[in-house]
This record gives sequence, C-alpha cells and structure tokens, in this order.
Amino acid sequence: MDGQLEHRDGRWELRFTRRLPHPPDKVWRALTEPEHLAAWFPAAIEGDRVAGAPLRFVFEDEGDGSEVDGEMNVYEPPSALEFRWAQDTLRFDVQPDGDGSLLLFVNSFDEHGKAARDGAGWHTCLDLLVHDLDGEPPPWTSAERWQAIHPAYVQRFGPDASTIGPPASQRS
Repeated sequence: MDGQLEHRDGRWELRFTRRLPHPPDKVWRALTEPEHLAAWFPAAIEGDRVAGAPLRFVFEDEGDGSEVDGEMNVYEPPSALEFRWAQDTLRFDVQPDGDGSLLLFVNSFDEHGKAARDGAGWHTCLDLLVHDLDGEPPPWTSAERWQAIHPAYVQRFGPDASTIGPPASQRS
C-alpha cells in the first residue's frame, strides 16, 4: 500500500500497488473521466485521450491557475495509461484480480529530493481514488492526509529524498 522508491535506469521511481474490489472497467473510468479525476487527481487534465496528444494539467486548487504541459504516451483502455507531466512520467496499469482489480501506479522522476513529498502526495491521491470508487467521502481533507503520512515517507526514504517541501495545496 505504501509507495516504494527505487533508482532505475538513471531515474527515480515511486511504485504503488493497490488491490481494489472494483472491476477494471470501473477503475479505468476513475482514472480517465474528468468527473472522477476531479475527486482524486491533483489537476484537471486537458487534451485528447490518444497516444501522442499534447496535454495540459491545470492546478485549480493551487489558487493561482498554474499549469504544466505534458503528453499522452500510452492510452490502451482499459489496462494502460501513461503520460508525461512536465519532466515526470506517470503510468497506471489495471489488471483483473479475481472479482476486482490490481492497480499499479509508477511515477518516474529525476529529482531525488522530492521523493518523500511526492510519495505522500500520490499515496494521498490513491487513497482519494479508493474513496471515489467506493462512493464514499474521505474522512479527512487531502492536506490533513498528506500531513499525517508525510513524516513516514521522510523516515523511510531518508533526508536526501526529503529536501523539497510540500506543495502549496498540502500546507496548513
């Protein structure tokens, strides 16, 4: 459930695996449809859902209308989604798992110092995804959740992985 950090092929990877009691088609919709993304993903995604399409990520919760450019690398419904988000790569793989699904999420990036920050961030996002899939509101705000789990990521990943602080949306 917690993210795992690995150095692979010259980049850092945060890997999360979640077993979900929902069929792959439902999980895929939560990963790709704007009304579901709004419940758990940190930005609105603008652009076509097709490999090679340019994307724009708009951070509405940041209050400043900041944006990040990207590109859709892989779009293979209902099993694989990968895109570039600025310099990072985000990949979601969905596999059938009994009556539910297995979700593998990998965030690849260059800056080791943001690993704890992003580990807590993606952990929080995936927890929000689970609540959205379950049709239940979370019992905490995303900032409260991030603040509660971030210290464990700092401890696990170490001081070199903790030099870049929290995003504005996670500060109290």
